[in-house]
Amino acid sequence: DGVTEVLAHRSDNLRDKFIEVPCSEDYDRHKRFAGCTPRKCGRGVTDAVITREEAERIRRIAERGLSLGGSDGGASILDLHSGALSLGKHFVNLYRYFGDKIQDIFTEEDFALYRDVRQRIQQRIAQVFGISSSAMYLTKPTFFSRMNSTGAKTTHDEYWHPHVDKVTYGSFDYTSLLYLSDYSEDFGGGRFVFMDADSNKTVEPRAGRVSFFTSGSENLHRVEKVQWGTRFAITISFTCDPEHGIGDPLLA
Repeated sequence: DGVTEVLAHRSDNLRDKFIEVPCSEDYDRHKRFAGCTPRKCGRGVTDAVITREEAERIRRIAERGLSLGGSDGGASILDLHSGALSLGKHFVNLYRYFGDKIQDIFTEEDFALYRDVRQRIQQRIAQVFGISSSAMYLTKPTFFSRMNSTGAKTTHDEYWHPHVDKVTYGSFDYTSLLYLSDYSEDFGGGRFVFMDADSNKTVEPRAGRVSFFTSGSENLHRVEKVQWGTRFAITISFTCDPEHGIGDPLLA
């Protein structure tokens, strides 16, 4: 894989680390939105936005939701916005499948915490990239992931391929990940890797750590295969295009 540099060690407690990289041309292929579409591109890591205690509470929401299903392969997904939940080799709609029982699994407090955490991450991204937080919209997919070392059963389980979010999803302009478990303590492997021409730059997950970046080809990335244990994270994505915006999940 060539040279690997560690951008953020698990043991670091980073207030704010930001590395600017030149923007790719990906944004020129989409409609531009003044005051939001990236003009400054790069990647950041912070341990100062979400506390470890909050990350643990968020992880418990993910664990409760994923306990209702789970993939046969190594990667399980829970999307509270659309209701998508991995079940075996397929997805079901959590809200339709479980109906009123959802009230026994999640509380209003869970959804309020989720919303609060999302807003703080959005504000930090806006601040770092010098854009208006109100010009950004949450977009899909925004989801919890649970990864373990079970072999892949479908292409959905193959999370380790290099990809570019803007190319894969179109609507993404800013991507963030909130880690909900600790590298080398809760799981091995599973580091986040930015793949630059000259070297790979890795982020070691740590509960409460937020990694965020502009979604174009300037940030080609992948996740290493998880070797042991269980890795929890939530991907929270933002668009500048209001037509691709989604609302926060509601406990119906």
